[in-house]
Amino acid sequence: MDSYKDPLKELARPYRKAVLKALLVLCVIGATLFSAMNLMRGSYPLAFVEIAMGIYSIIVYRAIRNTRHLERWIIAYLIPFFTAMVFAMATPRATSAVHAWVLLIPIISHLLMGRRLGLAVSVFYMGIAAVIFVYRHLDQPDMMQALPITNIAVISLCILVFSHVYEVTRETSERQLMKLAQTDPLTGLANRARLSDVFEQEKQRARRYSSPVSVLILDLDHFKDVNDNHGHETGDLTLQHVARIFRECLRATDVAARLGGEEFGILLSNTNSRQAMEVAEKIRIAVASTPLTVANNVIRVTLSGGVAELGTDGDTLRELVREADIRLYKAKEDGRNRIIPALSPSTATANT
Repeated sequence: MDSYKDPLKELARPYRKAVLKALLVLCVIGATLFSAMNLMRGSYPLAFVEIAMGIYSIIVYRAIRNTRHLERWIIAYLIPFFTAMVFAMATPRATSAVHAWVLLIPIISHLLMGRRLGLAVSVFYMGIAAVIFVYRHLDQPDMMQALPITNIAVISLCILVFSHVYEVTRETSERQLMKLAQTDPLTGLANRARLSDVFEQEKQRARRYSSPVSVLILDLDHFKDVNDNHGHETGDLTLQHVARIFRECLRATDVAARLGGEEFGILLSNTNSRQAMEVAEKIRIAVASTPLTVANNVIRVTLSGGVAELGTDGDTLRELVREADIRLYKAKEDGRNRIIPALSPSTATANT
């Protein structure tokens, strides 16, 4: 599964890129202003650090315009940025007001790094800032009074907690929305879009590890009779019943999807056509031997299907579905309640 892309990261990338660009622009402006003031005050080390961060901000801004590795650039920028920030706090000539910048750390970290890494980086740098504050002002009784220290600590904690809670809530909401967008609402199975996404990921995995991938296309036999004789509500219950059987027969790594009406597609990772045929037969027998009882009516359904394998039958999901569909229709013509297997590689070579 290491070839999979995190969909939440993909979804968050545009807004994180926009936030990073805004931060870079503000950093260039801030570096220009503060370095000039620190040069006039004679705080040369801090001024040089600020100038360096301003130049680095311009370099990063240009680098991220078309980058495919935004997350790497975020880390490569924020670590020196926060390090420069705590360096400014530790500089003897810096004013006490510089410690106010610590409040930006949890906000920026969570917006650009997410809830886990953002929290870890925030706690690390805020902890360093707290140590620097105590070290610098330990001999200043007016700065070390309980009330101002408590105010600073509580405000910092609030911003840290609010930033983390916001990011957790955002990720949870986006995950739920993504699930809804990729799930068939009636059966709870994946929809065609989800099947397509997972296929592309499995295709990359198959190329990397030379592992097989197969697709099943299954269609319920005479499903129109169920709707006509028992009503559409019973038809919906039947589809849900069949979906449950799919889940019982499949592995956690397999993806069953409702393609429309009573047609289903199943993606079988690390499975060749012979193994896929065994899975399809297992499902066919389970469906045929497990009737559904609705209001004292026993609903018996069967299904027909076809098998296709990546490489032998095509290199895209469209090609595999087309080949499996051809075999599905052949199964219907041959009497239904049967699965037509894919051509074995040797047979396919002989036919060409």
